[in-house]
Amino acid sequence: MKRTLTVAAGLVGISALLTAGPTAAQSEIALEYWVYSDFAQGEALALQQEFIAEFTAEHPGVKINITGKGDDDLTAGQIAGAASGNLPDVFMNGMGVGAQLVEVGALANLYGRWMAMPQEYRDQFDEDAIASCMPAPEELYCLPYTGFGSLLFRNLTVLEEAGIDTSVAPKTWDEWYGQMQKVKEAGRYAIPDQTLVFNSVAATYAIVGDADQWGIDFQTRTTKIDPKVMARVLQLFVDMVPLNSGTSRNDQATKDLFISNELAFHAVGPWVDPTYRQAAAESGLKYDYVLLPGIEEGEHGGIKSYEILGVAPGDNEEIAWKFAAYVAEKNQMLRWAKLLSRYNANAAAMADPEVADLPLIAKSVESVKYAINTMPPYFVGAVPNCYSSIVIEYASATADGDISPSEGAEEMVAELNDCLAE
Repeated sequence: MKRTLTVAAGLVGISALLTAGPTAAQSEIALEYWVYSDFAQGEALALQQEFIAEFTAEHPGVKINITGKGDDDLTAGQIAGAASGNLPDVFMNGMGVGAQLVEVGALANLYGRWMAMPQEYRDQFDEDAIASCMPAPEELYCLPYTGFGSLLFRNLTVLEEAGIDTSVAPKTWDEWYGQMQKVKEAGRYAIPDQTLVFNSVAATYAIVGDADQWGIDFQTRTTKIDPKVMARVLQLFVDMVPLNSGTSRNDQATKDLFISNELAFHAVGPWVDPTYRQAAAESGLKYDYVLLPGIEEGEHGGIKSYEILGVAPGDNEEIAWKFAAYVAEKNQMLRWAKLLSRYNANAAAMADPEVADLPLIAKSVESVKYAINTMPPYFVGAVPNCYSSIVIEYASATADGDISPSEGAEEMVAELNDCLAE
């Protein structure tokens, strides 16, 4: 009972800190808040507006304008804003572009403000996620926000019509590949083309390799990709060519094929679940989601990462930080998880009994334990654009038969090192 009272008192203290009344300097302030497009529509927008209403009620004179933007527009706008001095005050983006945003001056160093928060507040967050925002001691450039681990969405109707037992998930790559071949024999597509998007190449690499063989060593300016592992990955792409739909994992066409019972598997993040859930209600789509299998039983593929909340340096930095800290606090992240079953970096919210057993949350938490980071290390150095394009180029060329897997892997690694050395 004593502990309960102590925690309750601590939460009240945190709430009071986050919603402390405005000072004179905070009056007549309009904050610009940029988010991903799917955070600015439907139920997600309604909840964001609820957060804004709660925060501004405690801060008279502060207005917050929320704007949704696509991935590329979000990054381009923040980079351009840093150059022109017209940055949004608080904004989302992916952890993978964090270092680039630091280099252009778009992100304030939040370390002092973070350390001024009560220990209880700081302890809410996933420790590794916070560490990813800290490239050096006393440097913290983001609050980790929502996140994901790869999931393998399965169209159960397609699998059942192919004679596959859907009561258990495939335990190994060989078992999964055998199911893909059965799907093709039944006249359906097994999987999108996994070579067209960097993230799907990375998720497939994780089926064969591990985190120590992935990412970039910024001290030596070399890739950590093991060419022997990549050669095996490229062979998987070759094997999947006759089975794939020719669409990428991010195409609307891929979701349409899945919903119309023409596609068996979609390896992607949890953000497609609202679309598939709606299709289940409207058209009877039968689907579930499992972990990507690994080469051996008990291993798993897939990637993980976080969306972040960043604060622009400038006159509004203090109140923008308070808003970001409020949004990322457990009570808000708990409501977010309950509404959308979306994984986030507030470990206290993820462990709360109200959401821990939700199927999508539980499976996402399990996925994150196995998945490799998409493009590590975050915030240490900006990844040149040539890096991802080289990976995609060689994955596609090998799948098309233009080069052998072993030659493709060797040449890919050599070109990646040249790219990083420039």
